[in-house]
Amino acid sequence: MLEVKDLYVNYGAVEAIKGISFCVKPGEIVTLIGANGAGKTTTLHTISGLTKAKSGSITYNDHDLLKTEPSKIITLGIAHVPEGRHVFPQMSVEDNLQMGAYISNNKDEIEESMKDVYEKFPRLKERRKQLAGTLSGGEQQMLAVGRALMSKPSIVLMDEPSMGLSPLLVKEVFAIIQEIHQAGITVLLNEQNAKMALSIADRAYVLETGTISISGDAKELLQDERVKKAYLGQ
Repeated sequence: MLEVKDLYVNYGAVEAIKGISFCVKPGEIVTLIGANGAGKTTTLHTISGLTKAKSGSITYNDHDLLKTEPSKIITLGIAHVPEGRHVFPQMSVEDNLQMGAYISNNKDEIEESMKDVYEKFPRLKERRKQLAGTLSGGEQQMLAVGRALMSKPSIVLMDEPSMGLSPLLVKEVFAIIQEIHQAGITVLLNEQNAKMALSIADRAYVLETGTISISGDAKELLQDERVKKAYLGQ
């Protein structure tokens, strides 16, 4: 289980995260929703070690993540799909995927992971020798997800996976998230598209300027008047 307790994160004198607490249980899809600047990305960055916390605690299966080197966090079964994809543009699709498996020295295991990714994303297989920088936005998002899956994670942190995509590709990305979940992988999802996120999640937390203002069952929050007014355009 991933547990965040009383987490504070500062950028200089600015408090970005102000004492938030939440948990993600095995097998769940949990979503953090909120406007730009609410602290969603900072929260994921702190979990994966990219940003240092001021205080509080983050544990995953009894491992203290705040005392774990970022390069070691992935070995605990945590993978991060960053906002903006961040694929390696001058490397091929296949080489990008190989980068996701850098923690493994088992060639057979890497080949098996590659096969699994190509089964999930046939388009990536078609373009496996193509430079990642020449892919469309949707294909780059698939590549970023595939790269994360190469490490055989037990939980995936996904940061704004639908950002900048057409409505059709947004539906495709959310279908992929559900497929990952059905394969037994836990998902912590940051997403501005609150309606789509709440429609697939088990539970949700609403972040507003670094604090959690609302939390609960995702389907119930879809009907919550406060959420409707602020995030669903109703």
